[in-house]
Amino acid sequence: MRILTILFTALMIIQSGCSDETNIPDRSIPEPSEWLVPENQVFNGGPGKDGIPSIDDPQFTKASEIDFLNDDDLILGIRVDNQIKGYPHPILDWHEIVNDRIGNESIALTYCPLTGTGVGWDRIIDGVETTFGVSGLLYNTNLMPYDRTTNSTWSQQRLDCVNGEKIGSKAQLHSFIETSWGTWRQAFPDSEILNLNTGFSRNYSRYPYGDYRTNHQSLLFPVSAGDDRLPAKERVLGVRINEAFVAYQFSDTSGDLELISDVFNGQELIVLRSSDLNYVAAFKNPGAGTTFEPASPGEFPVVLRDSNGTRYDMLGFAMDESGNRLELPDQFMGYWFSWGAFYPNIDLY
Repeated sequence: MRILTILFTALMIIQSGCSDETNIPDRSIPEPSEWLVPENQVFNGGPGKDGIPSIDDPQFTKASEIDFLNDDDLILGIRVDNQIKGYPHPILDWHEIVNDRIGNESIALTYCPLTGTGVGWDRIIDGVETTFGVSGLLYNTNLMPYDRTTNSTWSQQRLDCVNGEKIGSKAQLHSFIETSWGTWRQAFPDSEILNLNTGFSRNYSRYPYGDYRTNHQSLLFPVSAGDDRLPAKERVLGVRINEAFVAYQFSDTSGDLELISDVFNGQELIVLRSSDLNYVAAFKNPGAGTTFEPASPGEFPVVLRDSNGTRYDMLGFAMDESGNRLELPDQFMGYWFSWGAFYPNIDLY
C-alpha cells in the first residue's frame, strides 16, 4: 500500500506540475557524483527537470484589485527599498520558483509545497546573476533548485549547493513574511501581487496535493530524521542566528498580538505572533535602551510600538517618513517535520 501511495502521488505531481512544453523532461539524477547529502536519499519527484516551470517573467496587479484569492489563502511578502510585493501560495504551489527583481535586488523566491518553506535567495552568485529552476529532485521531501548558470543542484532548506560546480556555496537570503491574504491586503493595499498571467495554463483555484497540508501522517517521500514534539504539518517560524536555528510557534493562548523578547546565540530578538492575523515574525532588537510593546488590535496595520513613539508595520518598517526599519534575521516558515528532518533537536521556544 505504501508503494502504491508513493506511485499514485508521483503520478499526481507529474499531471499537476508538467509544463506546457512538448519536450520530455530530463528525469535523471545529475553528475558529477559528489554530493554533500547522501545520494541514496535524493529522490526523483516525478515531473523531471523544469517539469514544474518556474516563473521567469512575473506579472503583478495592485493588491486592492486582486479578486482570485480567498482571505485564508497564504501569501509571502517582502519590501526592498520602497517596493512591496506579495506572492500567493495558490500560484507558488504550481510553480515553486519565481525569478524576480525587487527594488534593486535580484531575488528568487523558492517555495516547496511539500515542506511549506518559502525562502528568498539572492540571484547574484559569485558576482554573476543567474536564475533558478526546479530540478525535479527532492531531499528530505524538500525542493532542490538548480541554478541555470552552472547547472548546480541546491538544497532549499539546507540553504546551500549540494552537487555540481558550486558545491558548498551558501545561499544568501532575503527574508519574506508569510501571512494570510486577508491580513496582507489590509496591511498593504497598494502592494504589487503576483497575478495569474504566468504564461502557463493552470487551475490556480485547486490545490494540487489533496489533503497533504492537513494530514499529519502524509509524507510523500522519506525524511532522514523525525521530531514528534509538534504535529508534523504545524507551521512554525525558523530563525537562523550564527548558523543555528530556533523555532517559534503561533500563540496558543491568544489571538491578539503577543511580543516575545528572546536571546538566541547571543542575538536579542523581538518576536511578534498572532494566530488571528496568521502572523509570526522575528526582528533583531536594536538595543540602546529602546523597549517595545505590541500594538492593540484597533491599531492595525500597526503591529509594534517602541518607547520612542515609533510605530512599525508587519515587515518591520516605521510607519512615518523616517524610512527606519527593524532588521530581520534570516527566517522562514515551514512544516514542523521539515525542521526536524534538516535540523535535528532544533531549539523550540
